[in-house]
Parts: sequence; C-alpha cells; structure tokens
Amino acid sequence: MIILALLSFPVLWAFACGKESAWNGQTPSGTGVPGPFRPYYVPPGAKSYDSSSPLIHFTGSWFDSFNIMYVATTLRWTDEKGAAARMKFVGTGIEWFGGLDRSHGIAAVFIDGKKVQEIDTWSNVSRKQQRIFWIFNLPYGQHTIMVRNLGKGQVDSPLIDIDAFVVTEGHATLPMTLPLPLDLPNAATQPLAGQIQSFASQTQWTLEQKGVTGVSAMQLTVISDTHALIIDKVEHNPVSIGGHPAWAALFNLRTHAVRPLKVESNSFCAGGTFLSNGTLINVGGNPVVDGYTSAADFGDLDGLQAVRIFEPCPSASAAHCNIYENHSRIRMASPRWYNTVIRISDGSAMIVGGSKKGGWMNNETVNNPTIEYWPPKSIHNSIGLPIHLPFLVRTLNANLFPIVFSLPDDRIFMAANQDAIIYDWRTNQEQQLPRIPNECRVTYPMAAAGLLLPLSPEDGYTAEILLCGGSTIDDKKPGYEISSQDPASSQCSRLLLTDQGIAAGWAVEQMPQARHMPDAVLLPTGEVLIVNGAETGISGYGNVVNQVGQSNADHPVLTPVLYDPAAPAGQRFSSEGMKSSAIPRMYHSVATLTPNGDILVAGSNPNLDRSAVKYGTEYRVEWVGPPYMKKDRPLVHKPPKTLLYGQNLTLSVKFPPFTDKARNIKVALMDLGFVTHAVHANSRLVYLSFSLLSDEQSLQITGPPRPAVYPPGPGWIYVVVDGVPSVGFQVMVGNGDGPPVDHTAWDNLLKMTAVDQFEASKKTKGKKKGKYVDNTE
Repeated sequence: MIILALLSFPVLWAFACGKESAWNGQTPSGTGVPGPFRPYYVPPGAKSYDSSSPLIHFTGSWFDSFNIMYVATTLRWTDEKGAAARMKFVGTGIEWFGGLDRSHGIAAVFIDGKKVQEIDTWSNVSRKQQRIFWIFNLPYGQHTIMVRNLGKGQVDSPLIDIDAFVVTEGHATLPMTLPLPLDLPNAATQPLAGQIQSFASQTQWTLEQKGVTGVSAMQLTVISDTHALIIDKVEHNPVSIGGHPAWAALFNLRTHAVRPLKVESNSFCAGGTFLSNGTLINVGGNPVVDGYTSAADFGDLDGLQAVRIFEPCPSASAAHCNIYENHSRIRMASPRWYNTVIRISDGSAMIVGGSKKGGWMNNETVNNPTIEYWPPKSIHNSIGLPIHLPFLVRTLNANLFPIVFSLPDDRIFMAANQDAIIYDWRTNQEQQLPRIPNECRVTYPMAAAGLLLPLSPEDGYTAEILLCGGSTIDDKKPGYEISSQDPASSQCSRLLLTDQGIAAGWAVEQMPQARHMPDAVLLPTGEVLIVNGAETGISGYGNVVNQVGQSNADHPVLTPVLYDPAAPAGQRFSSEGMKSSAIPRMYHSVATLTPNGDILVAGSNPNLDRSAVKYGTEYRVEWVGPPYMKKDRPLVHKPPKTLLYGQNLTLSVKFPPFTDKARNIKVALMDLGFVTHAVHANSRLVYLSFSLLSDEQSLQITGPPRPAVYPPGPGWIYVVVDGVPSVGFQVMVGNGDGPPVDHTAWDNLLKMTAVDQFEASKKTKGKKKGKYVDNTE
C-alpha cells in the first residue's frame, strides 16, 4: 500500500471580531491556550433553553449543580429511575446537551409521545456540554421532547442530566424528514431512526428524501458498493467524534447509517483523487480555525499542505476505515486551497492550482500558479517541488478549482475563468484552446459544471469537453459591486479536441434555466443529469450585497434537467417526468452516481458555520431515480475484481426478457469522481469493446487499450441493455500497484519545505523555514 511505502522515508470566524473570518480570507488573533472543546453551539435560526428554564418540566427527584463549565452555569441531574424532563417547543428540530462520564447511564428519548431512541450517556472520559441527542427537520409545528432516566447502565444508580435544549425554530415550508441511525457503538452520539418522506412522483423519474449525512456534504466520493465518503470543513456538525464535531463521515448507501471519521486538519475546500492502488488522497484545505472557537478548542491543524490518506476499505461495516495524516512526513510542497486533483496515466495524482490561503476571489498575492505531483516526482528539474504553470497566472482572478481532465492521448485538459488549454505534463508545454464564448466564466467563484463526455472505441476514444453554467460577472469587480441577484449563465459549450474541432471552436447551446454551481453527473447510458445550483448571484458566502442569510446566491434551481450529448442540437435538454425538489442545493452541494444506478444528492451550506436560517446547512439526502430503476435490469453473475489493459474477460449476464433479439448493448467503465464545488474530478465513462457470445448469456469484454484512456485505479462497470444499466460492480483497472515513488524527489520535498508552513509563518514573520514559506497575511 502507498502509505506503507511513504512511511519508510525520512522525515471561526471569531464571533468577537465581527465579520472577520478565518474561513473567509482573514485570520483574527485567537487564544493559544489549550482547553477542552465543548460541542454546545446555538446556530443562527435556533434558540437555547437552559436547564433552569421554566419551559422545561421535571418529574421525579432532580438536583441542581452550578459550575462555569455548564451552559449558563447551571445543570439539573437525577439518579432516580423513571425521573423525566419534558419540554414543548415550536420548530423543526431539537438538540439535548448534557454531560458524559462514568457515573452516567441510559436514557430514553421520546418525541411527541413516541419512544425514538435509548442513549447510553456513560463515558470513560468526562465531558461537559456534549450533544447527547439531536433530530432535525421535523414537520414545522409544536412538538414535545421527553427524556427519561431508565435507571440502568454500567453502574448502580446511574444518573442523567439536562444542561440545555437547543431548538431549531425553522419555518413552515420544510418538508417532514427525520434522521436515520448512526453506525456507532456509543448511542450518545446517535440521532434517532425515523420516518422517511417520499417525494416519488407518479411520473417516470423519482425523487425521494432518505437519510441524513451528519456532517455537511462539501466533498463526496463513492468508496465501495456500500459506502460513500463525505468530507466537510471544521464546523459545528451535529455528529461528534472524540468530544468534538466530526468533519468527515462514511455514509452507508444502503442503510443510510453514518459513521464519523477523525480528521486532524481543516479540510475546508480540499481536492481529492484515488491512486492506482485504490488509495484515496484528500489534499489541501484551509488554516487552523482561530478566534472564539480557537485552535485550542477545535484542535484542528493547518490543512493547506495536508495530504489525508484513506486506504481502500471494501468492508460492508466500514468499521476499520480511517483517515490517516502525518504532516511531518506526508504533505504537499506548497499550501493549496481550492485546488483540483486528478489521477494521471501512471497512477499518481496531479495537483493543480489553488490559493496559498483561504479567501474568495483569487489574486496575484495569494495565487498558487503551479502544479505538483503526489507522490512527488523528479520531473522538469522540479525534484518534488511545484512546477510553474503560466495558464494559472493568465486566468486570474477567477481560477480556483480549475476544471481538469486527463485525456486519452495522455495530455491534460484545463479550463479556468474564460480560457482553456491542453497541457502536456511530460513535456511541460501548454497548447492554448479557443476562449470560452460570450465572456462566460466557468471556475470559482463563477462555478460551472465540466465533463469529459463519454469515450468510445468506435471513434478511437476521441475526447470532447462539455461546460455548462457559470457566470458573466466580471472577476475584477469587488464584492460590494456584485449582487446575489446578478443572473447566472445558461450557456453550455462543447469542444471536440481534434484539430478540426479545435479550429471550429466551442459549440454553444442554452440550458432551460441559468445555473451556476450545478453538478453534472454522467449516467451509464451516456446521458448527463444536471442538478443543483442557483439562477442568480455567485459562489461563496459573506462577500456580496443583498446576501440571503450569508449566501452570495439566490433563486435555487430545484428541477433537474437531462442532457443527451448524442441527440441533435436543439433537442438535448429535457426535464420531462422529473420532480422538483423542495430543498435548495447551492454552495457546497454535491451529487454522484451510485453503484445502484441512481443519483445521490446532498449538501448545501453557504454559511460560515452550521446555520438554520434561510439557505442554512443542509443534512438531508435525496435520491434521484432515472426511469430505468423501475425496469427489469441486466444482472451480472460473479463479476471480476480486476481488469487489465487489453485483457479479454467473460461476463455471465442474465438479460431482461426481450420481445425480439435486437439488443442495444453497451459496457460502461466509469469513474464516479471526487465531487466538490461543482467539480467532478476524474469523472469518466469509457465504453469497452465487447462481443456477445453464442450462448447469448455471456459477453466477452476487453479492457481499455492503454492507461491514458482510463488511468489505472478503481472503476465501476455497468452493462447497459436498451438503455437499462445493471447494478455497477467495482473493478481495479490495471494491476493494482501503487504509483511510482521517487525517493530523491520525496527527500527533497521534506528538506525544502516546512510543516504547516502557513501557521509557522504567522509566528515567525520574515524568518523562512523552507523554500516555499508563505508570509502573507
């Protein structure tokens, strides 16, 4: 595994500071005094009721304690079996905060008279102001919570306590949904199992809300047929781990259970990719969160140079899946925020662009106009250090999260702002492409969706790029001249990457609705589902005039649209049979195809921290079901685990019944991508060559002809018959070896760079600890 090889080498925004934000380009001074973190938090749109509130009614024997460690210095506790605390509230959610220690026991929680969960508040570690129970997205109205001591647990006469209830006040337009259970042994961190509100329509497409993510879904990737990995930023998510909010979690695609993961560094706006051996890396982020919730409180590390490692984890329980960090030995050479990461033909990662620290619009003082590789390479005299890319200078100011794809000729497509190039990473040469038409900008904060359209052996795997949405807002404008009501773009542009296609330039068509921040999801059929986004404004939060809450955008687009790249121009878009969502999905939203063939939609958080105001933090998960989900589907028996380049394999397929023998069959090899900020890095569909064998129940398929067509690493195969795909099965494309590791480049990176150098630069201004120390503030 790559992690073992690498280890062998040497080695909030402060509320007291007004609108200044460590997560939005400014780092106010904070405390450096270590102290325990307490998850108690009252987001905008919520209200706290201390244990002394007359609205909380206690039955049985309860006792008061007073300490500055309690909310409002008061706490009420009981060790009497059957003693209960009850409160009526009006809203859409409620949280119970209290203590955990060795004297505590099991409580039952009732909502509206129905027992929803038993929670063990015993803990080997004593912690105060902990979130014991939470439930969001109740139907708006009056509800009752009751907490009862069951008098059982690991000690005699176990106690429970009430420190505070926090009510999400909400509004009447929220549909009814309840969270589903967490996959944790400690029930004190679990929300309840609950009802599921279905939005399934009577039309062909379905839309259902099932499950909650527990952490805000800023970054998303499917890791197995049972789980997706969700990564967020440092904030007050309701799911906890180690006594503080979790910033990453595994979401079970089947049961919708959530298992929080430990992340050491601030992963705000990081990028990610799988490597050739199936290891996932998540790179970059933002500095330590300072201020009122200081570094000592959250305990997070600087994420700007971080390389977080997630080893392959096919376990159905995901019980031993973890994220690994070791910044002293495993890090990038330079700080990067809003970088894009792709897998290239040798199985390694190319890390492209970004900013040296968090901000909004990029600019020349913080721009990081370079690429680097992971593991590091000795290429173009870089010896593991960043390589300058002039394209990322020309495309200022709107060039964060560039749209990047590895092409089947082993070069790299890049788009940023209004421009695009093909980059030859082996020769370090740029080929300039025609400018994107009509002054449409396509990268953050004017985020468009970009896709490499399906590759097919019929045309020699000719590459074609699709860019949809974005904005014509001038990237030189300051935020106070930009409004949340400025229109987005409805433009879709396609460029065929042949000499003739490049000479002809971009072909332009219009979506039914303008969108920026859309997600474009490739389906096994070759069609593209476009979801999420907003009709007006710009990406981000807290920057422009006419903000909605903190959102820079307004007018969410709630109806998906299907794009058929094979249809004639003018007939490619359709929303026929689709149901509109009731959930706005704008900044920090995600969507992905699942192994089952439906589309998971999650996220939306245009806020500095968790919020319950309009366009607040969204934890609900929706599932978009294409019409083929209700049809008889092909079934692959005993699918293979690996697929070598040019290898012939036989698949045993149970085909659906047919009225005749005219079958339109395709075999789709797909990378489901790493999704964040409308960027679906590595998203890919390669149709494989195949033949139907004489028994008409078997297919002989042939692996991709070369690594450039499908870079080595994990993939999913769907057999598509007359537009109906099978459930996808996972394969390792290539031999499963890790990418090449260059010892010289690795040693030089460690020698010439500092650990978490952005944080070090704030303490040692002007004193360089490494070649790439950043002293900007």
